[in-house]
Amino acid sequence: MLRTHTCGELRISDVNKEVTLTGWVQRLRDKGSLLWVDLRDRYGITQLFLEEGKTDPALLQAARSAGREYVLKAKGTVVERLSKNDKMPTGDVEIRVTSIEVLNTSKTPPFTIEDNTDGGDDLRMKYRYLDLRRNVVRESLQLRHKMAQQTRIYLDSLNFIEVETPVLIKSTPEGARDFVVPSRMNPGEFYALPQSPQTFKQLLMVSGFDRYYQIVKCFRDEDLRADRQPEFTQIDCEMAFITQEDILYTFEGLVRHLFKNVKGIDMPSVPHMSYDDAMKYYGSDKPDTRFEMKFVELNDITQGKGFQVFDSAELVVGICAKGCAEYTRKQLDELTEYVKKPQIGAKGLVYVQCKADGTFKSSVDKFYSADDLKTWAEKFNAQPGDLIFVLSGDADKTRKALNELRLKMGDALGLRDKNKFAALWVIDFPLLEWSEDTNRWHAMHHPFTSPKPEDMKLLESDPGKVRANAYDMVINGTEVGGGSIRIHDRATQQLMFSKLGFSDEEAKKQFGFLMEAFEYGAPPHGGIAFGFDRLCSLFGGADSIRDFIAFPKNNAGRDVMIDTPSTISQEQLTELNILVKEIKK
Repeated sequence: MLRTHTCGELRISDVNKEVTLTGWVQRLRDKGSLLWVDLRDRYGITQLFLEEGKTDPALLQAARSAGREYVLKAKGTVVERLSKNDKMPTGDVEIRVTSIEVLNTSKTPPFTIEDNTDGGDDLRMKYRYLDLRRNVVRESLQLRHKMAQQTRIYLDSLNFIEVETPVLIKSTPEGARDFVVPSRMNPGEFYALPQSPQTFKQLLMVSGFDRYYQIVKCFRDEDLRADRQPEFTQIDCEMAFITQEDILYTFEGLVRHLFKNVKGIDMPSVPHMSYDDAMKYYGSDKPDTRFEMKFVELNDITQGKGFQVFDSAELVVGICAKGCAEYTRKQLDELTEYVKKPQIGAKGLVYVQCKADGTFKSSVDKFYSADDLKTWAEKFNAQPGDLIFVLSGDADKTRKALNELRLKMGDALGLRDKNKFAALWVIDFPLLEWSEDTNRWHAMHHPFTSPKPEDMKLLESDPGKVRANAYDMVINGTEVGGGSIRIHDRATQQLMFSKLGFSDEEAKKQFGFLMEAFEYGAPPHGGIAFGFDRLCSLFGGADSIRDFIAFPKNNAGRDVMIDTPSTISQEQLTELNILVKEIKK
């Protein structure tokens, strides 16, 4: 090694040691007769010290010529600092330099390599290799490393085996769009990049590998957001000879292990909530349970009073915001405009202020008496000082809008603390959902999900009422993982494909290999996949997954650092038997 120590490990106990450090120049402070250089590597920063009259003039000149991000090799003696810096682990010592070698020069970086940088997102992504030198980004990737390490420790302890599955696979019609790869040796035919290793992990169960996992790269060609990337990573798992309860117990254990060993947090047992209850009380299948503010339905006490907005509504429902009764008219108007935004979809907002003196003031006083409003308050268990919000309309749209208002109020009241964690299993999802666009049923999870055994008889008569043997792990209102007990016999799988609109020929072409495998002793099995990038960002207290991925894409799916996607040569296109029309940008 060119160094004897890293820039983050020297302490007061190392005084008088002769050391060699290597790293990048963080900053240089020249006071004329005194010169300090902060040398940085991924482990920390150590201060170098040179003094006129005691340091070789040539050495001083070499140090003064070093700019930001120059790569240096410095030798010297560890000495105690006169002016200590208690904000740095190495702040008690510095190096009295006896030798400096410039290993490489550097252009002035386009942004400062500091925790609080002056570089915008686009600039930092273009120079991602410089952004990765910043502490905050490096710490995010170190967290990711520890998460992967602890995941393997936990699953290895339970006799799971890590198996790599193929990256070039068959395109499937369900789910998001595939990324496709042309086959040069098979003209006109294409591979797809996997959206998940789903069928392969099921085949591993048929093969007798009863406990499988893989921290695996997956690909989806879909519109992007802060928590989505075209390529992402899953903790992908499957188990055989188990029930749903076995899966929930095992992977609740994984999540609690990660919180304990990565965050130092003892998580309580994870409660279970049915999909129906999640929608009824929170308006979402991924409710944020760090705070209450549950929905209260009001049809029975609000309708028939002459207020047409409520009388004509399928659902009248509200929430109670504690301590908000003194919201101003301006604040109430702003919230009304918020719920009326097209992406929220409400037509208006009714409020009731529960005043400190026990009286009530509402936006519908002319339709409801003080006694009526008192009844409302009792239903919410509202106290003096609280504020009730009520929405009405189509049930599904109203619950969705009220969920958005609930989350906004949770933010406003500081109830969504990123250092507080609430996990939840959501179970008993519908197996199928009807699409008006395609005029057919779609699998809510995927077509390999088993129906609840007691609901099998409804597949023919009432498919919409069939519950799935499926489950999602939700933490702080974010879905971090999901899975199901799988279908493991050919007849049921064929029935499922038929309900999803597959002809026998289509099902055989796409999944014939899987159905055939089921005829060779497929065991009962099930599994789960966790969004690893999303889980890391949750542990790191970040909204975006980008800083937990070494080289992410932007919102247009581009890597602006290497400028891709990009065109390829006509020669390559010809080899692949691809005819490309000119694309006008």
